[in-house]
Amino acid sequence: MLPSRLDRWTVNFLSRHGPTAVNVIGGALVGFAQDGSHFEARLPFGREYDGPADNGSFIEAAAPPADWGLLLVRKGGFAVARISAERVVESKVGQRHVQGRTKAGGQSQQRFARRRDNQARVAYEAAAGHAKRLLGGVPVLVTGGDRIGLDMVLDLAGLAAVVVDVMPDVREPRRGVFEEAVVEARSVRMSVTNA
Repeated sequence: MLPSRLDRWTVNFLSRHGPTAVNVIGGALVGFAQDGSHFEARLPFGREYDGPADNGSFIEAAAPPADWGLLLVRKGGFAVARISAERVVESKVGQRHVQGRTKAGGQSQQRFARRRDNQARVAYEAAAGHAKRLLGGVPVLVTGGDRIGLDMVLDLAGLAAVVVDVMPDVREPRRGVFEEAVVEARSVRMSVTNA
């Protein structure tokens, strides 16, 4: 949930669960309702919250960095963006063909596997080139997608940014998925346990 929606969300939680005591516990804003339900709000960008137990201070702490980046990688697709607070400064979304698996056996299967590995390497190199160009000097980086592909792209690009958050469940990084990921990266992580 975007930080700007936290006040409205809290009003709805109170109307459903009654009076709620809010505390800061383990780097999160935690609310305990009289009916036994509770919620936990965590800051984006892997930050720990240590301010007062109120929405206003929490929302201020949830502000995105002035300069940060987003890198999404899956085999055959990538999205890279340099972002200033909430505004995308520059981005690139791309795809490279990577052949799917085959059911053929023996030498054919090995030949197709080598071809697939070579195509994936070319795709990762393309992603790394754009990542190096767009993300050079970015101090904070949010990543998502395939862990092996991400590691390879980060290594090839030689980025020194601090990876602060990882979104593993990213679909094929197309334009729509990329735009959703930008919003998700700067969203408050909420969890609710109903009594």
